[in-house]
Amino acid sequence: MSKYTNSLIHETSPYLLQHAHNPVNWKAWNKETLELAKKENKLLIISIGYSSCHWCHVMEHESFENEEVAAVMNQYFINIKVDREERPDIDQVYMNAVQLMTGKGGWPLNCIALPDGRPIWGGTYFPKESWINALEQLNKMYTDKTEEVLEYAEKLTEGIKNSDLIVQNKEAINFSFENLKIAVTNWKQYMDENLGGRRGAPKFPMPNNYQFLLRYATQAKDKNILTYVNTSLTKMAYGGIYDQVGGGFSRYSVDKKWHVPHFEKMLYDNGQLVSLYSEAFQATKNPLYKNIVYQTLQFVERELMNNEGAFYSSLDADSLNSEGRLEEGAYYVWTKDELQKLLKSDYELFSKYYNVNYYGYWENDTYVLIRKNEDSIIANNNSISIEELKNKVKKWQNILLTERNKRAKPRLDDKSLTSWNALMLKGFIDAYKVFNEPHFLDIANKNAAFIYTKQIQETGNLNHNYKNGISSINGYLEDYAAVIDAYISLYEVTFNEAWLTTAKQLTDYTFDHFFDLKKSMFYFTSTIDDSLITRKMEIEDNVIPASNSIMAINLFKLSHYYSNSYYLKVSQQMLHNVKDKTFKYGSGYSNWLLLMSNFVGEFYEIVISGKSAFEKLSKIHKKYIPNKILAGSIKDSNLPLLKGRYTNQETYIFVCENGTCKLPEINVQKAITKLKIEF
Repeated sequence: MSKYTNSLIHETSPYLLQHAHNPVNWKAWNKETLELAKKENKLLIISIGYSSCHWCHVMEHESFENEEVAAVMNQYFINIKVDREERPDIDQVYMNAVQLMTGKGGWPLNCIALPDGRPIWGGTYFPKESWINALEQLNKMYTDKTEEVLEYAEKLTEGIKNSDLIVQNKEAINFSFENLKIAVTNWKQYMDENLGGRRGAPKFPMPNNYQFLLRYATQAKDKNILTYVNTSLTKMAYGGIYDQVGGGFSRYSVDKKWHVPHFEKMLYDNGQLVSLYSEAFQATKNPLYKNIVYQTLQFVERELMNNEGAFYSSLDADSLNSEGRLEEGAYYVWTKDELQKLLKSDYELFSKYYNVNYYGYWENDTYVLIRKNEDSIIANNNSISIEELKNKVKKWQNILLTERNKRAKPRLDDKSLTSWNALMLKGFIDAYKVFNEPHFLDIANKNAAFIYTKQIQETGNLNHNYKNGISSINGYLEDYAAVIDAYISLYEVTFNEAWLTTAKQLTDYTFDHFFDLKKSMFYFTSTIDDSLITRKMEIEDNVIPASNSIMAINLFKLSHYYSNSYYLKVSQQMLHNVKDKTFKYGSGYSNWLLLMSNFVGEFYEIVISGKSAFEKLSKIHKKYIPNKILAGSIKDSNLPLLKGRYTNQETYIFVCENGTCKLPEINVQKAITKLKIEF
């Protein structure tokens, strides 16, 4: 029986439930909590994190489980815990506030606010004594210098409102290849050409960065950028950031060689990285990339998927070590003694392959497995065939995975978020496109049906969260954008028009509830959501692309499918609004640059109509053609791109630009020769 229980015990978020037995009188973010703060005229502590966050656990253990700290928090404050994954809208506002105040942000995010929610002070992780000291001073200041505090809150709130202000760009719209070239040239100074990724440490995967750069390198015939992309993807795949035993990627590495990760595994990273490595295989035919896709998808199915076809959110960085204490990475790291006992005569070769030496050493006599050389070099240096080496690697992975499964597993965050599910859904679809593995499509269809039946509501809106059979929290723009994108992609492999129709219905819903006509951008929250201190627009691409950039690409594609000039006009204007930002900071606007690539070069509608449509489609999927959408049918269709194109006698491939088609072809290779892939 726990000594303390607070009101978080009634929540479903794994992160909130982790704090349900703290002595801190935590409350969830809701109207009742905010009303209580106003009634008692107490400052709010808004503490934001997520269940797999290592430093969130550290601060909980040091401060929130401590009775002395809890006494200060309970006496002077109304204490609110927020799961940033459930409530990204709240996180956006207070992260923005802390970044304005301190110049940096991260999690745990701790913000002190007035009873009405306007922030006055904040930061990330605080040691116990610093936290107590800060709280006591803030309470005294609020009591003694109320007017000054109110004045500061007013100014800071105004700053938050203006920080990502988008003004409609009313200059003439003009996108050019030169724009892309400038963005990439400015970006180059930050590229680590030896180790991949961004120079220095820490290193985040940033999959969308490489999707754009792969496309740019291929279309611009830029060998240096293509080499950089391949270096980055290879080093990530070789690194400790990739789980060499069980597959799947951790969130980032703390060092510059992708070696030691923060060990949490997030669904959104793995979904996007599967898409990236699938596309990279399509472009390069590098077998390493195929292995990464297959192993990562096996990990997702094994660890992050339920029997409804929904995907869970994450696995924790921390797990119980052999002494029963929570420790970061305990589940994943190995000692030499363990490896020698398990691998016996194979240990020597294994240690060369995975660098059980100074290169792979972490701390406390443990190693994080990391590769350095390709298989051919290891095989040659050790006088064995590549085939024999590959068989050994599979055997080693099975031995270590079996052993590892005996350890205490990291905690699972078992909520399912719609946006992240859609990113993983897209990963399965992209893998199916490239590898034509029917099982990948089966999983994709199952997840797409889960979103359709559980998360789309009768009123047409999407919900954001799903846990224990209950769908909850009205969806954010990220949910709509990601699901629309995934459903368009699912249409491109199934030619099931229901997915495309649903994508369009969700798009029209976003225009009704998220769109700002004057700014020609979408807000992150719906018109039917409760108001926060400001309504934000997500513009900058990060570890997940901005919901506005995903929407702009969705509108571009749907404009072609439905011959909808308004969609195209909005997509163009959205890109035009951020155009100047893309030059200066390509890494933060890579998805916008992908959209710009659609406007500056040829863009094709490839239409396949006839009984053999799927056979021809699978051949087209083998080739990397980034500047296209696909439409097709094995029967008559009223979709604008397909209308009047079906015949019983033959299956034709139409290559079209802006609705104007070249003469149809029967042969796939002949049709492909009509495509111009470069700018």
